[in-house]
Amino acid sequence: MAGEESPTTDAGEDDFLEDGKLPSSIEAASTEVADLNDRLLRLHAEMQNLRNRTSREIADERKYASLPVVRDLLPVVDNIDRAIEAAEKAGEAENLLSGFRLVKQQLHGILTQHKCEPIDADGQEFNPHFHQAILQQPSAEVPAGHVMLVAQTGYKIHDRVVRPAQVIVSSGPPA
Repeated sequence: MAGEESPTTDAGEDDFLEDGKLPSSIEAASTEVADLNDRLLRLHAEMQNLRNRTSREIADERKYASLPVVRDLLPVVDNIDRAIEAAEKAGEAENLLSGFRLVKQQLHGILTQHKCEPIDADGQEFNPHFHQAILQQPSAEVPAGHVMLVAQTGYKIHDRVVRPAQVIVSSGPPA
């Protein structure tokens, strides 16, 4: 058995340097593994962020899906309001007036069912996110910068404005 290598001798023992460090090829492999692991963690985090963003976008899409239909219905609501107002002023056609009131009630029920609510503007401080000023007038009763009169009701779905309220804003007491 002379000339055979002993079973305890590894051919790789000579790969270690004298100071106990790994040779450069193993260090490079170790660095590459660490880099790949870091890259894998970053890609995993990026995928999770993409999933979260996509689910938020889908939830918003579902939440505001009825927005185009509501925008199309609002002029109908306005016309019904005008017809009721005109019939009340004329004092005629009580049956027609009660029919319009019923239709208005049904439409408002549908809008409420779809989370579309009127924007409360009368007497409120002017807010350009919810109100569209069409006129500014002096007023002794209403403080400056507050809504005096609502010309057209505004609506919102959840926290998103469908249509701003058209309002007349007070400029304060007359000079």
